[in-house]
Amino acid sequence: MTKISIITDTDSSLPVDIAAQFNITQVPITIHFGESIYTTGLDINDAILFEIIDQTNKLPTTSAPPPSAFEKAYQNAFDNGYDVIICICVSSKVSATYQAALTAREQFSERDITVVDSLQLSLAQGLIVLRAAEAAQNGVSKDEILEDIGRVKNNLHVYAALPTLKYLALGGRVSKLAAGLADTLDIKPILSVQDGKLDLLEKIRTMKKAQKRLIDLAIESVGDKKIDQIGFFHVNNLTGAKNLFQELCTVIPCPSNPIFAEFTAGLSVHAGSGVIGFVILTEDS
Repeated sequence: MTKISIITDTDSSLPVDIAAQFNITQVPITIHFGESIYTTGLDINDAILFEIIDQTNKLPTTSAPPPSAFEKAYQNAFDNGYDVIICICVSSKVSATYQAALTAREQFSERDITVVDSLQLSLAQGLIVLRAAEAAQNGVSKDEILEDIGRVKNNLHVYAALPTLKYLALGGRVSKLAAGLADTLDIKPILSVQDGKLDLLEKIRTMKKAQKRLIDLAIESVGDKKIDQIGFFHVNNLTGAKNLFQELCTVIPCPSNPIFAEFTAGLSVHAGSGVIGFVILTEDS
């Protein structure tokens, strides 16, 4: 039987235990505070990230993995007896990761490596990866997995709420004046992934109303379809993510095995501490 390795990057937000269970390799995004470099999944998480940000009042920069990091991941997979690699990357519209994975593939011209642009991020990307890894473990062929990835992409629904615009202002994405006014008026942005990017969808007054709006959006997204998988991501706000899950389950049938995950540092830096959100994968209608 052909052995298929599933590789991704840490912007997939997959918890380490789940990645290990399904033999998923996550190539790390790096975080740069001046001369100090941190590696997602190794020596930085959301708590450490915002502890440093709040101390320095500055945002770090992030870097996509270099091609050499993917070359190492590919070589390790082949050394461990895999015949085929499917590498699923964070959206090419927000990161150079996909291009790095493509460049690395050129060093293995005689091997079977497919690089996929998820056009998603965080757990939306993660659910694509997880679905592919489950299929690979069950002996599904490469072509069938790639076909299924296309279907999964069309059935993902991603929404999040931000408690503050402070960190967007630090990054220059909104003015400090606008951020201060928004915080004064208790405005909470609702974000969604659109065309491969995390975009502002709506502005809601108060976090309580924003959470209610997330639930309304979930109801609208699901409609009469069955939920195949659901995941909740957060930035230093696991309690908020679990509360969102509990409230959501009072209005729509939810799977009993939701994934709870950190947004992860490579993404959290662009959104801010306190974020909560969900990803729903619905079955084909």
